[in-house]
Amino acid sequence: MKKLLFFLCALCCATALSAQTEQSGAEKFWNNLKTLCGKAYEGTITAGGREGDGFTGNRLTMQVLSCTDNVIKVPFNVGENYSRTWVLTKESCGVLKLKHDHRNPDGSHDKVTMYGGTSTNTGSETVQFFPADQETYDLISYAATNVWWITLDENHFTYNLRKLDTDRLFTVTFDLKKPIEPQPKPWGWK
Repeated sequence: MKKLLFFLCALCCATALSAQTEQSGAEKFWNNLKTLCGKAYEGTITAGGREGDGFTGNRLTMQVLSCTDNVIKVPFNVGENYSRTWVLTKESCGVLKLKHDHRNPDGSHDKVTMYGGTSTNTGSETVQFFPADQETYDLISYAATNVWWITLDENHFTYNLRKLDTDRLFTVTFDLKKPIEPQPKPWGWK
């Protein structure tokens, strides 16, 4: 299984690299996201919210808090819960990876953390897809059919989750035209 995954990753990287004669969709997406660094936004659930889900009824905020050449960290706060950070990484082959860093109030890693996936191609400047990876399956096998995606344009940033073997869809939409005050740093940040 690991040899197959290595082969698929190598094939993905080879395909992505051959497509990079001009700036790729992933590179354009990355650069657009970096322009939001230091800014915070409020969001609303636009699909899949329901009473008791832990999100509905809470203030939802995101802040593009840390931007380097290869890693962008976006804390996603749900009310007073500062446990979540979306970590996007630019892989050497030109594709992007999304991981979910979950922390406990004392800053230690939650038992379920760093799950997510890597895009299978360079995507577009407005949409990046992240199907669940092997690390996610090994950590939480019920998430094997998860696909996350982020959309980004001049007006909105959306975070989306679809569980392919169900009708489950969850979307939070952030209005980029209305920045808010910086938010508290997530648990575990200094």
